[in-house]
Amino acid sequence: MQIAAKQGRRDKVLEHLGSAHTDSELAALLETAREKLLAGQQQLDLDLGTNTGGASMITGKRSRWLIEVIDTAWRRLGFDVIDNEAFFQLVAARIVEATSVADTGRVLGEIGIAPAHRNTFVRTLRRCTAHGYRDHVAQRCFEHAAAAGDLNLLLYDVTTLYFEAEKEDDLRKVGFSKERRVDPQIVVGLLVDRNGFPLEIGCFEGNHAETHTIVPIVRQFQKRHDIEGVEMVIAADAGMLSAANLKDLDAAGLKFIVGSRVMKAPSDLASHFHWNGDVFTDGQVIDTVTPRHAKSVVNDIARRAEPVWEPADTSAWRAIWAYSTKRAVRDNQTLNAQEERAKSVIDGTRAARSPRFVKTTTKGKTLDTDGIARARSLVGLKGYVSNVPVSLMNPREVMTKYHDLWQVEQSFRMSKTDLRARPIFSHKRDSIEAHLTIVFAALAISRYLQAETGMSIRKIVRSLRPLQEITVTIAGHEHTALDPLTDDAASILDSLEIPNPRSGLAH
Repeated sequence: MQIAAKQGRRDKVLEHLGSAHTDSELAALLETAREKLLAGQQQLDLDLGTNTGGASMITGKRSRWLIEVIDTAWRRLGFDVIDNEAFFQLVAARIVEATSVADTGRVLGEIGIAPAHRNTFVRTLRRCTAHGYRDHVAQRCFEHAAAAGDLNLLLYDVTTLYFEAEKEDDLRKVGFSKERRVDPQIVVGLLVDRNGFPLEIGCFEGNHAETHTIVPIVRQFQKRHDIEGVEMVIAADAGMLSAANLKDLDAAGLKFIVGSRVMKAPSDLASHFHWNGDVFTDGQVIDTVTPRHAKSVVNDIARRAEPVWEPADTSAWRAIWAYSTKRAVRDNQTLNAQEERAKSVIDGTRAARSPRFVKTTTKGKTLDTDGIARARSLVGLKGYVSNVPVSLMNPREVMTKYHDLWQVEQSFRMSKTDLRARPIFSHKRDSIEAHLTIVFAALAISRYLQAETGMSIRKIVRSLRPLQEITVTIAGHEHTALDPLTDDAASILDSLEIPNPRSGLAH
């Protein structure tokens, strides 16, 4: 861009202002040109040749709105109680583009934050544990969740995070992996409120049974906030269904709703099967009991009416079974696929490690027709185990609260995909705990922003990251310009009540 004057039939260039490659750079140059043309009562004063600073130079770029949005959430959640800029930078970088500590500087530089030195980041990871950063984050998360709604229902789930390491140690161990990985891993437990906002996070050895994680995490949460004895309902999936877990949760004064395994249906619904066969109607709900111990018998098939569970019953828990035609169709499709897979394994056209419905004996492999028949009799059923009496919560309410578990599953998906908690590049336990603290804080900010804007954190970052604020220095003077806001960007800023050019409010 140039400023020129008409002399006769020719244009004479008076000053070259610079070149623009983006809308924001062009806007900055245009603003500079207007200021020069209108300066001094519209007298053209270009200061040509008298100032060595006459050349233009882009001296700064930053994703101003993205930084402001993350900083706004950070402050509103009260995380600024942690007076450590490097910790904020690590959390912000993880939200934008999760990567290793060594690569964090690149991510921060690309969005316009001057990164701390790598050694400062390493020292910050050490301070996470030594200075109790997890405690500060957890306390602020608790206060936010308590102010935003009730904590009567908490959701719990576990996941595994693997490491690209050759050897195990005291924490990173090879254990059960749903992805059938053989890398060392850790087991991570996450407790969230009914909206998926994180409240507590903890890690266990990689070979630690998932069922043994829920009680320590819940007790840690109670102790941290001194809320033992407070009425709360914990919902978890069938993976947490163990006699010890349910006993410990009940002993701790906690109500629970846990998914039941369909293989328990024949025992729980013995009376129904005796009197009605395997016939159910769409939407049918049966409120009954389930034995606390495998050898206990709590259902009397001589009685047609289902027993009603009471807290004084120490031999059983409350069990709710619901039938859905839609679920039955889906279950049947799954069974058909499993049966075909079993047949192909038997005839040798397909290899499998431990296929369902294949019986292996010394005479060879045969199809488990009885097993298939049993499975077909149970299609469409979904079970729930609870210690909440019907006087406090009817079956539909129990089922509704359990189905809120998708919130914790979504939070785990965010931490593993959008926030990419894995693979973890840390090696020592303190570093791993520090990493999880960063993920914990980043997840809280992401959940807060999602709740406020109605957009996923991925969409928020994708919408705001390209919008640059450009600083151009011309003749020793700084000039700034912003990329125009998109509709999505304006919606995000308005939802957070952040003044912006399209809101009509001064910033």
